[in-house]
Amino acid sequence: MRNADELIAEGAATPVEGWDFAWLAGRATEERPPWGYARLLGARMATVRAALDIDTGGGEVLAEVPAPPPLLVATEAWPPNVPVARRTLGRIGASVVQVADRPPLPFRDASFDLVVSRHPVQTWWDEIARVLRPGGGYLSQQIGAGTVRELSEAILGPLPPPASRHPEQAVAAAEAAGLTVVDLRTATLRTVFHDVGAVVWFLRKVVWTVPGFTVDRYRAELRRLHERIRAEGPFVAHARRFLIEARRP
Repeated sequence: MRNADELIAEGAATPVEGWDFAWLAGRATEERPPWGYARLLGARMATVRAALDIDTGGGEVLAEVPAPPPLLVATEAWPPNVPVARRTLGRIGASVVQVADRPPLPFRDASFDLVVSRHPVQTWWDEIARVLRPGGGYLSQQIGAGTVRELSEAILGPLPPPASRHPEQAVAAAEAAGLTVVDLRTATLRTVFHDVGAVVWFLRKVVWTVPGFTVDRYRAELRRLHERIRAEGPFVAHARRFLIEARRP
């Protein structure tokens, strides 16, 4: 096994643009939710004429839709992801709009039959309801409360119970915006890190796991985690996801 500093340096130097996790192959794994978001996404897209994907990342998931609707738009707020998404989604005829990380969305009322989002940074329910046409739907796979908490605590120490990202909060917010929730499912998924370089790369990419993460700030904790993996084997955490589907009456 390479030493801690070599692995940390590798994880710190590897690009993290887009939302592709292929670099972790052989170094980290995460179970997939049982509902199959990509399959559901493809099925919903095949039935509409105008759709919006919010927080598309690099467009990797949306690009796999088998039958895109005639009008397909994606938004992304993180500037490095925008050119990646434009390259990725250009081949299926989707437009990518760079937006701010807060509302409003730059679209007219009732513009879309379908709004989707996989792992949104934050869900602006009033905006989703506004841009949906009557009878339109919202489909989203979201990060659940306390996801990979074990990893967060390995770096930060003990944390208070999570106050946000609970499925019940999402249901209440959707209903407050005038939407009707038609499906809600939850899953806990085993997540395994085989080396500290994978941890560093993951923390740089999934920035809410350890807010403000930098290698220099947490080098001592990363070295301790490396020694733990070397002594005990792969580090195991648990990701939490929920699927929510809602409709505008």
